[in-house]
Amino acid sequence: MRTTPDPTIIHPVPGFPVTYIKPAITRPNIEVGDFTYYSGEDFESRVTHHYEFYGDKLIIGRFCQIASGVEFIMNGANHKMNSVSTFPFYILENWEQEQPLIAEMPLKGDTVIGNDVWIGQNATILPGVRVGDGAIIGASSVVAGDADPYTIVAGNPAKPVRKRFDDELIALLQAFKWWDKPAEEIQTLIPLLNDSDLERVKRGIKKRL
Repeated sequence: MRTTPDPTIIHPVPGFPVTYIKPAITRPNIEVGDFTYYSGEDFESRVTHHYEFYGDKLIIGRFCQIASGVEFIMNGANHKMNSVSTFPFYILENWEQEQPLIAEMPLKGDTVIGNDVWIGQNATILPGVRVGDGAIIGASSVVAGDADPYTIVAGNPAKPVRKRFDDELIALLQAFKWWDKPAEEIQTLIPLLNDSDLERVKRGIKKRL
């Protein structure tokens, strides 16, 4: 009898420190889709400088693969940049500076990671970055700008290396949105999703759209 994958299990690989993130989240300013995993424990410790009063969120889609050592740096790491000094006197003991208004801080908004994104080991994602569906982030990259869907980016600062597929297949995948389908249907799509004959994949998606 076939069993349905359960996105509420925290450790989906018995004996290995792989964590489905969504059921382990405790912070209201982090939103993660089903089946996205982190190769390690305590994912929330990898989301740094994330303070609720800034109002920014980390939003991650479904079926993302986040390697060990990845860090998401959020807007709380920013310092005031429109004054002579960037030094944050106001957070340190006995310095007389009023806390800057939120409007005076260089906040970059939510950090948004799409679906089926692979983020390589020790990559750093900076505040306000948006990573498109199906993108791949190279190991140890520092991502300061947006990454287009189905594009490989790498380096410090991360730059596009190449598109993973041609424009036709990328458009088909973004229209198909396999990650939004029920787990039972995704089970039947696995042969298609793992097929390296991309022309056959195109035909298969077109039949299902």
